[in-house]
Amino acid sequence: MPCRRVPGPTRPPAGFTLIELMVAMLLGLIVIAGVASVFLANQRTYRTNQALGDVQDGSRIAFELLARDIRNAGLNPCNNGDRMGNVLNNSGTDWWANWSNAVHGYSGSQGDPATGGVFGTGVGQRVAGTDSMQVLGAVDGGMSVATDNEPAANFKLNDKTTNLQSGDIVIVCDPDHAVLVQISNYNNSNVTFVHNTGNAVNPGNCSKGLGYPSDCSSTNGNLYQFGANSQIAKLGAADWYVGNNPVGGRSLYRVALAAPDAKENVSLGTPQEMVRNVNGMVINYHARGGTAFVTASSIGNWAVVDAAQITLTLQSADQRAGTDTRPLVRSFTATTTVRNRVN
Repeated sequence: MPCRRVPGPTRPPAGFTLIELMVAMLLGLIVIAGVASVFLANQRTYRTNQALGDVQDGSRIAFELLARDIRNAGLNPCNNGDRMGNVLNNSGTDWWANWSNAVHGYSGSQGDPATGGVFGTGVGQRVAGTDSMQVLGAVDGGMSVATDNEPAANFKLNDKTTNLQSGDIVIVCDPDHAVLVQISNYNNSNVTFVHNTGNAVNPGNCSKGLGYPSDCSSTNGNLYQFGANSQIAKLGAADWYVGNNPVGGRSLYRVALAAPDAKENVSLGTPQEMVRNVNGMVINYHARGGTAFVTASSIGNWAVVDAAQITLTLQSADQRAGTDTRPLVRSFTATTTVRNRVN
C-alpha cells in the first residue's frame, strides 16, 4: 500500500509587523510631502509669473497712454505752437487755458492746480510724494475753414461735423500763427461757428480779433482773417497723477477738459482711473540744451522742455504673489519726447 504524507498542523497567514507598517507609512508620507512641495512650488511660480505679467501689462498700458499725451503736447495742426494767440478770458487763471505751459510738471512736494488741492486721502485725490504732469495739445482735428468773416466773428467750415458744439475750445491755425478761441455758437446745418465776445459761453472770449499777438484791449483788437483751408482742431488738456482708488489702493489717474455742459460752461471733468495698482510716479524732464534729466522743481522755462522720463512703480493685484507672500512690486522707466520740440 503506498505511503501518504500526513499534513501537519496549518499555520495562520503571515502579516506585517508594527515596525514594517510604521516604515511603510513614513515612506508614504515622504512621497506625499515631496509631491505636495513640488505642487506648491509650481503653484507659487505660476502665481509669481502671472503677477509679474500683470504688472508688466499694467506698465505697458500706462506708458502708452502717457506717451500719447506727451508726444502731442504743444502740437497744433499747423505745427506753429510758438506763435499762439489766445483770446480766452481765463488764459491767465486756469492751467488748461494757458498754452505757455503746454507741458508742465509738479514734483512730489509741489501742489498741482488740476488736482483741486495739494494732496488728499479721498478717492481720486493725489497721493503725497508722487509727481504729476499737465499737457495741452490739439485733438479731433481734420476740420478746415471755408471762409472767415471778420469782424463778424464767423467761420464757415468746408464740411459738416458732429465733433463741434457751442462752448468748445478750439485751435484755428494757418502758416502764420494759431489762436485759442471759444465757440460762442455752432450751427451744424450751415456748418458755421461764431466766436463772439460776451457771456453766452464760459469762460468766453476777450476779443473777436484772432491775430498774433492777441489784443484784449478792445472788442475787435488785432483783427485777422484766416484764409481758406486753415485748420481747426479742439483743445485737449489733461493732467496725469497717482491717486487713491476706490478699493483702498493707488492708481494712475487722468483728469481732462470736459465737454461743455448744458449751459455751455467749460471745466475739468471727473478724474478717471486709468491703470490700477500704480503706487508711485517720478517724472524728470530734459530741457533743450541740457545734458541730463532733472526734477520739475529745477525747470525754469517749460517752453524748452523736449522730453520726459517717467518711472512708475506698480504692485501686483495678488497680495501673496511674491516669494515673501507679499505683493510683487516692480519699477519701470520710459522716456518720451515732445515731438514738435525736437529736430
